[in-house]
Amino acid sequence: MKNIMESKIKKRSPWRLFFRVLRPYWGYVILSALFVLLAAICVYLAPFVTSFTLDYVIRDVDPHIPAPIFNLVKRLGGREYFVEHLILCGAVYLAFTVLNGLFTYLRRRSTAYAAEGMAKTLRDALYEHINAVPYDYHKHVSTGDLVQRCTSDVETVRRFLSVQMMDILRTAVMFVTALVILLRIHVPMALISMVTLPLLTVSSFVYFRYVQRYFKDADEAEGQLSAALQEDLTGVRIVRAFGQERAEYEKLTRLNAKTRDTNIRLNKLLGFYWGLSDAVGFSQIGISLAAGIYFCAKGTMTLGLVTLFSTYTSMLTWPVRQLGRILADMGKASISLQRLTEIMDAQPEQEPGKALTVDMSGDICFDHVCFGYDAPDDVLKDITFSVKPGETVAILGATGSGKSSLVQLLQRLYTCTRGSITIGGVNINDIDHACLRKNIGIVLQEPFLYSRTIRENIRIVNPSASDAEVEQAARIAAIHDVIMGFEKGYDTIVGERGVTLSGGQLQRVAIARTLMQKAPILIFDDSMSAVDTETDAKIRDALYGMKRDGILFIISHRITTLCEADKILVLEGGRLVDMGTHEELIQKPGMYRRIAEIQDALPKGGDAA
Repeated sequence: MKNIMESKIKKRSPWRLFFRVLRPYWGYVILSALFVLLAAICVYLAPFVTSFTLDYVIRDVDPHIPAPIFNLVKRLGGREYFVEHLILCGAVYLAFTVLNGLFTYLRRRSTAYAAEGMAKTLRDALYEHINAVPYDYHKHVSTGDLVQRCTSDVETVRRFLSVQMMDILRTAVMFVTALVILLRIHVPMALISMVTLPLLTVSSFVYFRYVQRYFKDADEAEGQLSAALQEDLTGVRIVRAFGQERAEYEKLTRLNAKTRDTNIRLNKLLGFYWGLSDAVGFSQIGISLAAGIYFCAKGTMTLGLVTLFSTYTSMLTWPVRQLGRILADMGKASISLQRLTEIMDAQPEQEPGKALTVDMSGDICFDHVCFGYDAPDDVLKDITFSVKPGETVAILGATGSGKSSLVQLLQRLYTCTRGSITIGGVNINDIDHACLRKNIGIVLQEPFLYSRTIRENIRIVNPSASDAEVEQAARIAAIHDVIMGFEKGYDTIVGERGVTLSGGQLQRVAIARTLMQKAPILIFDDSMSAVDTETDAKIRDALYGMKRDGILFIISHRITTLCEADKILVLEGGRLVDMGTHEELIQKPGMYRRIAEIQDALPKGGDAA
């Protein structure tokens, strides 16, 4: 999947996507930044209260506080006032602590609004874009990996905005402020308090360089595991039918082991960095405390200043230590954004023509149509035929002859490489693709049903349809009596992908769903292969009995299903080798007659010559 995605996109910075989806929530981000600054002010003022109390109030030493604040202290009554009202110092310290908690709460609240809003916007944009990319895109990507990117990677980005983004600002503010204050108070002690910071800084960047690769490996391993798990759960019936439980278990176990080993390597690196940085950080605090005691013993520092320096040393050391985590998380968010950008940069389906909204009840004409995936005509070669409103067209051909590709071209899931297809004289490339597909209903051989009630599955293309319309569509699809035989009738829950229904029941519910679309053009792509011939005949009789001005395409390998069509197309090797009615085609040698004879569709002893 990775190669497919990367080959179809133009490389861009992943952070462009981040700031684009964050744009509506910048107000919350700015508020959060303001609260970070206010909380930092409270954090830095609290140690000054402790230093002021120890030096000025208790020991009668001039405090190291700004002159305006010291003048205010004198106006209040000086040291004598605070000695008599010592509780006031505790109250001020408590006030700064409470305010710090309040501003921290408001910061996280604002950040949560921004992060959750951004995550919702990103998920909506991803889902909308995934629905807008061409049909061919989904044939080359893993559903499990897409799910992992749209969940786990979005969560990583949300967590970065919610926690790490504001931590970057908080770390910068705390480090710069502590550094300035310490240098103004006591330069030698300030330099001693920063002796291990170069080591912490270098180790943070080295750690970031290595951990980014480990995060990428872990994400890719998780994506592979998710894709395998999704495939196995989706194809559980196939796994059981072929007795492949052990083989699939072993495959999943290998991928699980790979994910475990990748995460163990990542956690070893995390553990080494955090252990080392903790040791260096606590050593720095110990060095600062020892130096403070030494200077205090020599009389060049006061006890209050030693306490102040011990507190501020932590404010210098831990932000630098956190730098490694912030860089690592930013790197992980960058990788997640890159994986999401690979999805968003996939080109959406383009309108090749004028995007017209037209009447879809006219003739359908294929004029020398060619189509191929790797070559211009390796699937369909020079296909020419026309269909009038009210006609039924049957398509017969061996597997790989291009039957499904033919009707997919009509829906413009793919675009023909040569020739043209017109509806009512309008080239389908000039018809808006939403209009085109809304007016072309298709039932696939292996239809998909949602894990909802039968009624909801049938009504999904027309949510406003009445129960009577739902039942009428089910009767035409010869599934009404079967549904009424269920305990809950139309309110029976269909298991995921319709696993609670048989293959024939699944196809008939899908036929009823398509009939609810009331499209002028209907395509049945071998969609009655799982029903018996009697039910097949009932469905066709009901469809013909509807008698409308629309056009019906039926792809099948059964001659009994095709024989009543107004026109039968015979495909072989991507070419239209024969065309006519049942009576015309059985009168001449060719594929149709051979298959009719094999299926005993000709009368016993009949002369087809």
